Amino acid sequence: MEPAWRRMQLTVNVATKLNRSHLVHGVVSYILPVLGRIENDRQASGLQDLSIEDSTGHVHGSRGVRAPASPHLISEVRLVCEMAKAALDANPKLTWDAWRDDYRLIRRSIGETYPDIFHDYDRRMWHPGGFQRPLPARNRNWKTKTGRANFITPRGLIEDADMPEVGHDTLRMITLRSNDQFNTTVYGYSDRFRGIEGTRNVVLMNQADIDRLGLVPGHVVTVRTASKDNVERKLAGLTVVAYDIPVGCVGSYYPEANVLLPLWHYAEGSKTPAAKSIPVTVQRETETTCTQSMAAQ
Repeated sequence: MEPAWRRMQLTVNVATKLNRSHLVHGVVSYILPVLGRIENDRQASGLQDLSIEDSTGHVHGSRGVRAPASPHLISEVRLVCEMAKAALDANPKLTWDAWRDDYRLIRRSIGETYPDIFHDYDRRMWHPGGFQRPLPARNRNWKTKTGRANFITPRGLIEDADMPEVGHDTLRMITLRSNDQFNTTVYGYSDRFRGIEGTRNVVLMNQADIDRLGLVPGHVVTVRTASKDNVERKLAGLTVVAYDIPVGCVGSYYPEANVLLPLWHYAEGSKTPAAKSIPVTVQRETETTCTQSMAAQ
């Protein structure tokens, strides 16, 4: 993605600390440093409390405990408020200065807007574990016509006319995460889930498919998307790994394998990218190609 990212006209990073992504930027780039959550956030009304929502829908309070890394750092809240003041027309309902100076007023406004969820926000967020946003499905409360959970059976795994059926030479690719990965952030190269160490440039294959295609574990291959739109999508330099995966399927890590996923290949109803069903071909690279791929990596 880096060449495409550099062609963007504007990129903006709101950052608590410098990282490599700031070196991959557009034609015009701004880095806006802000306070981290562990740093003291002092505004006109005093030290500020923050609230965070975790991945299970619990909202709880947080207070910074360290001095800011620089006296010039501002908070994310202040950044948003100052930008809004500069960009928007004045509106008596949008009290940017007051919200900037006292975050309790923001939480109060949220509670007034969504009282069923965020009533008594400031007190409840300090309960042990915080308070939970209501998730009806957690309580088996289904918002459906039948009042019950409804399961929908897809017509099939092939919904795109431009995607060929999986057959002898065409396999179904499934993109995967490693255990030391969060979304597209890769923290290391030790996937204890699958016993793969030191690399992510692999393609997992059933031994039967490896044998049928005349490959052996350790061969370096190029994977290509088997679409009919005459656009070449390929990922080279992948090492074949024998793995307990269904016959006819292969697996590779994302985001590396995202290059194989056409933008128009998505689930019919949800529009979710069909990253678990990409028809591909696997071809062994020549010795020259292998050397070039290893040098590039």
